[in-house]
Amino acid sequence: MSKTDRKRGPETVLPPITVMEDEAKRLNALASSSAMLFPRVAHFLAREMERASVVADDSDLPGVVRMGSQVRYCDDSSGEIRDVVLVYPHEADITLKRVSVLTPVGAALIGLSVGQAIEFRTPGQNKRCLTVLDVSN
Repeated sequence: MSKTDRKRGPETVLPPITVMEDEAKRLNALASSSAMLFPRVAHFLAREMERASVVADDSDLPGVVRMGSQVRYCDDSSGEIRDVVLVYPHEADITLKRVSVLTPVGAALIGLSVGQAIEFRTPGQNKRCLTVLDVSN
């Protein structure tokens, strides 16, 4: 999907995402409990969970970004390719490339499939677009 395909009018069309039931529950609780400390990213994560297709915990989701997934993505504005592991906040460690789901990048990546791209705003209100290149669970 090209960047122009994702845009329709003033709103960006978000790609479909899939999340397992237990992760959806944990991530909804995390968004709720973090709303006072991190309102923007907590709201973004909550919105992502609202629009996610929730599937049974025993579903096979090859190529879908889940908690604990190793993800290779491209930052479309810079062309930089990064490898990260998506984790819960208490496991985050940027020196080990462990990115919290309670960051804009982490919240954007959850539930995406290989080949999908998502556009979102950073805390500084800049637009950013990421494309998932590879996922290992």
